Formats: sequence, structure tokens, C-alpha cells
Amino acid sequence: MKNIKLALWGLLLILTGLWLLADTLVPTPFTYFTLRGVLVQLTGVLAFGAMSAAMVLATRPTWLEPRLRGLDKMYRLHQWLGIGALVAAVIHWWWAQGTKWMVGWGWLVKPGRKGGGPGPDLGTLEGWLRSQRGLAESLGEWAFYAAVVLIVLALVKRFPYHLFAKTHTLLAPIYLVLAYHTVVLTKVEYWRQPVGWALALLLLGGLASALLVLAGRVGARRKVGGTIAAITHYPELQVLETTLTLAPGWPGHAAGQFAFVTSDKREGAHPYTIASAWRPGDNRITFITKALGDHTGRLRDRLKVGAAVIVEGPYGCFTFADAPPKPRQIWIGAGIGITPFVARMKQLAGTPGTQAIDLFHPTAEYAQAAIDKLTADAHAAKVHLHLLVSPRDGVFDGPGIRAAVPDWRNASIWFCGPPGFGQALRADFLAQGLAPEDFHQELFQMR
Repeated sequence: MKNIKLALWGLLLILTGLWLLADTLVPTPFTYFTLRGVLVQLTGVLAFGAMSAAMVLATRPTWLEPRLRGLDKMYRLHQWLGIGALVAAVIHWWWAQGTKWMVGWGWLVKPGRKGGGPGPDLGTLEGWLRSQRGLAESLGEWAFYAAVVLIVLALVKRFPYHLFAKTHTLLAPIYLVLAYHTVVLTKVEYWRQPVGWALALLLLGGLASALLVLAGRVGARRKVGGTIAAITHYPELQVLETTLTLAPGWPGHAAGQFAFVTSDKREGAHPYTIASAWRPGDNRITFITKALGDHTGRLRDRLKVGAAVIVEGPYGCFTFADAPPKPRQIWIGAGIGITPFVARMKQLAGTPGTQAIDLFHPTAEYAQAAIDKLTADAHAAKVHLHLLVSPRDGVFDGPGIRAAVPDWRNASIWFCGPPGFGQALRADFLAQGLAPEDFHQELFQMR
């Protein structure tokens, strides 16, 4: 989380600092309308800068994963940038449009234009930009309204995922319209200064990313075909275990990573954590999914052995790598969050490590067949399994973990499960002295 917070605030503060080198919040003369002019420019720079960075992240650039600690963190940053862009754009819109309304209502008096002589001799480019201002304002206003609707829909969890995925791509053409709006209406003198250079760099990255989205090429180089080889249903858990046979081209994956799987083109790709270790020469891969929504609830009826699928990945940095190495790890897989730990245990079964590992699996549901498999995996990997069924074993919390693992201070903690539960455990352990970098949490939410 630290890296994405630094990236978010770093971008906004850098853009603000560069803007202050080019302009001022205390214009002369200091009036409502002169202040409006500079604030429209500042909020426009911030809104477009944040939206450009969000557009780049939407293409899932793998070169950023190590720096931001995984695609799950990148998508959280993408969400924050979208919210930041929305807030800045609303303020930008109010200063621009609200002022016009207040003039029309008679609340404000717009100052008259200076002088009546001929205007300045503008260069060809600057003259063209001036001629486009009216069109750019109109298109920008309608693009803003459309962007507000799409961003709000993206934040509404009840909005179906497949509709979210389809409507969210409409932000790419909207971005192109807002890019035109920004280029035309940004002060010409900004482009000759560092703030303009930064804006131009973000613009180029955003344009390339928007075109990639519109061409349907996001993740294209990381996609391979496959077929469904086996399906196992655990009705007590509402869980489906699906094994795929992949075509040549899969680069392999580390335990704890995830992939996007498309089993129905109308539904689109959905992200799932990989529940199997990768072994060269074995082109099978397994996913474990729980019926948590409309799509996952229908998988049991829709998936058939032999059906074709497309797998894109792998992604993620939840790969159990401590820096520096720790003598012990504590794993917490709550509910379906057990999936990455299953993959890691299967990997360790071939080459057990030297770390002492305790795996806590709190769950509200119990299926003997699934528990037998989990117990066998833990035994083969030399992992100490702590199974906690909530109706039987009560509340699972930090004090319980520390009582079960007295040497917890020498361990790193790896959590995958409900976000709120993970945040509560993290706060509890940090309050007890655990270093923030030793608590690893998968933010497995793609919206």
C-alpha cells in the first residue's frame, strides 16, 4: 500500500509543484475572475494528469508490477487515480461552468474585454488553438458528464462485472475527447515549461494506452488458449475446482499469482488466483472459484469438460518472497483466500524450504473432501495447518495467532481473504510491533 500511496500523492504533488513554477494562486489583480482562471487551469492539469496515469494502468503494464508490488495494487491505484481525476474534474467543471451560471443569474458581473484595437499577432498553431476553444469547451463538457457516469458505475459494487467491463472501456474514447479539450484549452505558455512537458508525457502515454484499449490489445501478448480438462464441485463450500490444459506459450507462474480467464466472450475475462504450482513439461493449471456473484454462481452450469478457454497472465507479486529472508512465515487464507496457499504448498511439496510455516484457514463452511486435500497438501509441504471452523471454534483474531505462534515476531505474515478482515489483522499486528513491510495482503479486487 505504501508504494501506491507514494505514487498517487507523488504524481499530484509533482504536477502541482510544476504548475506553481508556471503560474500562481495569487494572480494580479486578485479578483474572483482572475482566481477562477488559474484554478480552472490547475484543476484541469490535475484531472487530466490523474486520468492519463489511470489510462496507462488500465493496459496492465507488467514493467510496473515490481515497482507497485503487483497488478492488484496497480488496480487499486487505478481506482484512486480515477476518483482523484473525478474530484479534480468536478471542481474544474464548477469553476468553469458554475461561473457562467452565476453570471447568467446576475450573481456575478463578468468584466469587459480590454481595449478595442487589433488583437496580438498569433502564430499559426496558437491561432488554430484559439479557434478551437468553443468546440473544445463543448466537447469537454459532454465528455465530462459521460466520464462521471462511467466512473460512478465502476465504483458501484452491485453493478454487474460483465457490464462494468464493457462500459469501462468507453472511457478510452472519452479520454481522447478530453485530450483534445486539454491540448486546446491549456495555456499555451505552459507547453514551453516543465508542467507542459510533464503533461505532454502523460498525454502520450494516455493516448497510446487508449488506442490499445480500443484495439482490444490489452494483455494480447500474454494470452494462451486452453481447454477444460476436469471439474470438481464442492457443494458444501459452493466452490468449483477447474483444471485446464494450456496450449504452448504459457510462460509459467509463481505460486500466489493470478490470471484472467475467459470462458464466455460475452461475459469477458475474470481474474482468478492460480491454485497449482507450475512444473515445466506439465501444461496443466488449476483454478478454485467460489460462487460469490452472478458469474461465479453460474460457472458450475456453464463450464464443460473439453470447452475452450483463454488464459491471460500471470500477474501479481503475492509470491511469498521475503526481503530480507525470514526464518518463519504465517499464512492466513480466509475462506476462498486459501487458493494462493494451496499453490504454494504444491510447489513446496517438490522442494520443501527451510522456513517454518503456519497456515491458518478460518472458514465458515466445511467439506471433508476439500479439508482432506488441504491436509494432504500441508503434510507434503511440511506446513503446520491450523483449521478454524467459525461455528465450532469461535472468533479468529490476532491474539489467537500470536498464542499459536509465539515466535511471530520473527515471521512475515501473508494474508488473502476479505479486505476488511485483512486490514483489521494488519492494524492489530502493527500495533504489536510488526514492521509494515512484513504484512503482505492480496488486494484481490479488480474494481
